[in-house]
Amino acid sequence: MRKNLIYMFLGLILFNCSGGSNEEVREVVKPKKPTAASLVFPEQNSECTEGTNVSATSSTITFDWTAGNDTDTYVLTLKNLISGEITTHNTSNTEISITLFLATPYSWFVTSKSNSVTDTATSATWKFYNAGEGVVSYAPFPAVAVSPTNGESIAATTTVTLEWSGSDVDNDIAHYDVYFGEGETLSLLADDETGTNVSNVSVESGKKYKWYVVTTDDLGNTSNSEQFTFNVE
Repeated sequence: MRKNLIYMFLGLILFNCSGGSNEEVREVVKPKKPTAASLVFPEQNSECTEGTNVSATSSTITFDWTAGNDTDTYVLTLKNLISGEITTHNTSNTEISITLFLATPYSWFVTSKSNSVTDTATSATWKFYNAGEGVVSYAPFPAVAVSPTNGESIAATTTVTLEWSGSDVDNDIAHYDVYFGEGETLSLLADDETGTNVSNVSVESGKKYKWYVVTTDDLGNTSNSEQFTFNVE
């Protein structure tokens, strides 16, 4: 009798210990980060002529891009390259229509967002002209700082090379004028530059510098870049 009780007790222990093996083990799936969208239209450095005119000064353009993976919503960031005004436009689609000024250059990029993670992904930035009626030649796009980048802090040095990039719908950029300095009014550093950099520009440690570029095409059309800044440590 005592042996039977011992066997029953051991059987209960074995049954209880093995019961956990039937519990379901659930795998935790980590949400994925969104990937960047690929821009489609308006095309890079193009003259956009496919908008629908809504007034004598504006038209509606439909922006289009390919979907990013693991993305729920998109934010299109649009910049008027003349006024510097920046607007943002939210959508869950891969296209959105926006009313723009005619005969005006813009830049745009798309940010992919997910409802599951805080990480985002940003597309390339493209520039285009919203075409205006009767416009035969467009001014160049404003130049973009390459080095130093806008707001950059660089290591202590006595000279720097200012480098920028330029583009134009008509592909007829003639030259660049570069202005440079520390105060509110910048001085002409180099004029009639056909390249896209100025080397051996004197600087001092502990100072903040400003510069901008005026781009001129063969017909005398001009555009001013924004004012770039950098610090020397």
